[in-house]
Amino acid sequence: MTTTTPPPAPPAAVDARRWPDVARVPRSRLRAAAARALARHAARRAGVRITEDPAAVRDPGTGTPVLCLRDPEAFHRRLGAGGLIGLGESYMAGEWDSPDPVALLTRLAEHYTDLVPRPLRPLRHITLPRRGRGERNTREAARRNIGHHYDLSNDLFALFLDRTMTYSAALFDGPGPRDPDTLAAAQERKIDRLLDAVGAGPGTTLLEIGTGWGSLALRAARRGARVTTVTLSAEQRDLAVRRLAEAGADGAADVLLLDYRDVDGEYDAVISVEMIEAVGEHYWSAYFSALNRLVRPGGRVGIQSITMDHRLMRASRHSYTWMHKYVFPGGLIPSVAAIERQVRDRTSLRVVDRHAFGADYADTLLVWRRSFDAAADRVAGLGFDPVFQRMWDFYLAYCEAGFRSGIIDVEQIVMERAG
Repeated sequence: MTTTTPPPAPPAAVDARRWPDVARVPRSRLRAAAARALARHAARRAGVRITEDPAAVRDPGTGTPVLCLRDPEAFHRRLGAGGLIGLGESYMAGEWDSPDPVALLTRLAEHYTDLVPRPLRPLRHITLPRRGRGERNTREAARRNIGHHYDLSNDLFALFLDRTMTYSAALFDGPGPRDPDTLAAAQERKIDRLLDAVGAGPGTTLLEIGTGWGSLALRAARRGARVTTVTLSAEQRDLAVRRLAEAGADGAADVLLLDYRDVDGEYDAVISVEMIEAVGEHYWSAYFSALNRLVRPGGRVGIQSITMDHRLMRASRHSYTWMHKYVFPGGLIPSVAAIERQVRDRTSLRVVDRHAFGADYADTLLVWRRSFDAAADRVAGLGFDPVFQRMWDFYLAYCEAGFRSGIIDVEQIVMERAG
């Protein structure tokens, strides 16, 4: 289920102090020439039309994905210098557009392995940016990385999330409309499925790692569970505390500004929704050891994780991407095989249930992107400039394309501790 939405208008000018690498176009003409040839090759392999006709941005045409270049020279220089980082920065600068960015990015993702000629593929590891040690999620870095994204503004997230303020994949009930109302019901269905799977009910002691804005903690408290939920985002904590108080559930839930590695105690159940992606490979062992340590023998752990193919994860795990630079620093999407290995090697847990629903995440992102684009004036009113709006639009379209293409998925994985 794709949709065409008008792309955000290009910025009239880029603030060089706020967006230095978007304001600055790389100079290398040699790399630009190579990128131009590679772009033509990739377009042929993926069945994408590249054009410089501005009318193509307004007219979807025949349904063939379209990449419309507003500034071909700048586009190819960025692509040659930074690969996918350059592709994203070029979109932020308004140098290219598409009548349907999701369809374009989906097609490119579907042909990901064919976009670069085979003899040149080994060079990707030499020419493209690599992660530095600063990407590792130490306690200090993890707090900084989480704050980079989640502490932007609670008001910003409220403009495109549904009334539950849930920022993870929803679970829809079959086909039907995809809008904020059906999304809210799908988010509650997702939460209920996890709470049911870990047996959360009256008297259950429940730990949540990754509070979000409190929707799961609130729903668990209403079941009669005694909830402890931890987050590294001060903005999220403040709103979660307020929402619980307004619902009269603050006595049943503690919201702590605390790293998962520093949580003490033992709980009947532990839940962590789309938190593992922010942990980073270097600390997966600490994360799974904490899950095992914090759940009582016989208790259950439920995690929801975005996942990717194991070979793709291994090939890309050291890469520094546009997503790391602008949206989620320090993160890595695990594979199911990597999760299973951590469970086997680091815990006394065993997997008792799995449910994949990547298509539902694509639809979740569709609703978020529509709502975000519709709220452009209010986003600007919060102080977010046109470059930020194009960055966020690209981020949502990029993620939706990943799920539409199947290159990434999302799963709920339920485990039980031996005992």
